[in-house]
Amino acid sequence: MAIKDTAEEWEVRSTDTPFVGNKTSVRTDDVVMPGGSVVHRDYQVHPGSVAVLALDDTGRVLVIRQYRHPVRQKLWEIPAGLLDVPGENPLHAAQRELYEEAHVKAEDWRVLTDVYTTPGGCDEAVRIFLARDLSEADGRRFEVEDEEADMELACVPVEELVRGVLAGDLHNNCLVVGVLSLVAALNGDGLDALRPAEAPWPARPFEP
Repeated sequence: MAIKDTAEEWEVRSTDTPFVGNKTSVRTDDVVMPGGSVVHRDYQVHPGSVAVLALDDTGRVLVIRQYRHPVRQKLWEIPAGLLDVPGENPLHAAQRELYEEAHVKAEDWRVLTDVYTTPGGCDEAVRIFLARDLSEADGRRFEVEDEEADMELACVPVEELVRGVLAGDLHNNCLVVGVLSLVAALNGDGLDALRPAEAPWPARPFEP
């Protein structure tokens, strides 16, 4: 048996959207179970996100430290952001986020991994890119606001981040998944064997 996620959709008898926010909403579906019963399933509807593990030529990862109000912590993260436009090319969105949050550009882009952040309660899908051959972006720095105005920026060796993840000191899901995926790729077929940056993404279809 192939160990691979597959598309499937159970019957939905009715659906309602009791909350609509600025970027996300909450949906309630009445879903028919295999035994024939109908149950309520509440979940957050999310546009999707991209994240960037930017790796410099000395083996350090570009990370940012940002306040996250829901968990009342400042978290070390990798650059990330929402897919603000339906059907937006995720590579273009990732390049934009790397520029806006770190004023950095990259010449080499690969897909590192694709994940659902919390599939039991949210349909958010995230594509994490690997960016290499880094340099400072051209032009003026992007003017940040709100939580981003307080961000800190650092370049940290991969090994240090792995230790932080396994010690329970680093919690951001994109950073955790990205760093451990990077190590798996380095110990496997290598970074050049990763999927190309424009690889299909069934969870969030896009135009090339």
